[in-house]
Amino acid sequence: MVKTINVGLIGFGNIGTGVVRALNENSKLIMSRLSCPIKIARIADIDITRQRPVKYDKNILTDDTMSVVKDPSIDIIIELIGGTKIAKTVVETALRYKKHVVTANKALLAHFGADLFALARENEVSLLFESSVGAGIPIIRSLAYSYSADRINTIRGILNGTTNYILTNMEEQGRDFQDVLKEAQEHGYAEPDPTFDVEGFDTAHKLCILASMAFGQDIRSDSVYVNGITQVQKDDLVYARELGYIVKLLGIAKLNESGKAEVRVHPTLIPRTSTLASVRGVYNAIEIEGEPIGAQMLYGRGAGWGSTASGVLGDVIDLANAIASGANIPYPINIPKGKKNIRPISELSTAYYLRMTLKDVPGMLARVATVFGDQKISIKTVLQKTSDPGKFARVIFITHTALEGNLQKALNAMKEKKLCREKPFVLRVEE
Repeated sequence: MVKTINVGLIGFGNIGTGVVRALNENSKLIMSRLSCPIKIARIADIDITRQRPVKYDKNILTDDTMSVVKDPSIDIIIELIGGTKIAKTVVETALRYKKHVVTANKALLAHFGADLFALARENEVSLLFESSVGAGIPIIRSLAYSYSADRINTIRGILNGTTNYILTNMEEQGRDFQDVLKEAQEHGYAEPDPTFDVEGFDTAHKLCILASMAFGQDIRSDSVYVNGITQVQKDDLVYARELGYIVKLLGIAKLNESGKAEVRVHPTLIPRTSTLASVRGVYNAIEIEGEPIGAQMLYGRGAGWGSTASGVLGDVIDLANAIASGANIPYPINIPKGKKNIRPISELSTAYYLRMTLKDVPGMLARVATVFGDQKISIKTVLQKTSDPGKFARVIFITHTALEGNLQKALNAMKEKKLCREKPFVLRVEE
């Protein structure tokens, strides 16, 4: 008799409901791709009274999460509650009870990934997490399998649909950040408290996972330089366009020849002709560069119940087929606990965009150029926008490649010399 694989679902919110819906609607197709049947045998959620817009058996719903996690009849646990506190307890307990786990929880993995992967190996079970980055975009499988023979040098991506929607609309419609943010909240693209997205933390968590896998290092959230989009003005997008660029919030991870990793998240100027520049609205895209694979890009919706459920169920199907065949279930890429070699942001070498408000007097540009020159920073482009003739002018600089540490020294020198009316606004440039 063919064994039925029993699945316990922890978290019956929007994504959990989506998983059940996708399983219901595509049941024949999914079952045709399985070596044995799968069944959502039990569901746990703190709210068991609310009716979900999907067909499900109310008798399997409980608010006793641990009764599901410890149930000996359950083979696979799907964790979809989010956060790091309760979710960590759920996942750890499931792994210790020798249950395979599927999660979409990027925050959990960014903080405790190496610990949980080690626990999974210790108990000879798997922790799969395709939907933790890019929802249904198969970036995790690609890193784990398709690129397993490659040395990955660079990961660069738009990893958050909310911020990409905001920047796209600011640029295309000439609107202010707060105005577009409010619209994004009304459409459900942004949370009532958007901090996690707009300050870059969501992107940073996803980048931790990708960089850890790609570089074989234990890269956690405290190792990532993070800067969000809240200070980007619509004028910056206009100036960027005039200079041949577009602004995107990018997650960037690079590995140099000595094995040092730089992992950073910030709004970035990229050429308008680049592939990432064409990614609009709520879509995500991830570029991978490696040897010998060269350059690749994966693109699609990075959020929403449909794409997330697709990734979750893909993991469940992989596990179910492995269980049914008695095969060794593949572990995720080994991430050695505590092993990391992070390049500090002060050692970053890149080009810069600077927006300054300077006194509109003869010789001011020369004085600024002298400060840059003292720190070995060469100016590539200057764009002057006079806002108050004879008093102040807004001036935009694009530099050639320079060290971050030298740029900060130059900015401090300008502050001491009182060259700027206000603190210069800085964006990094990726050519």
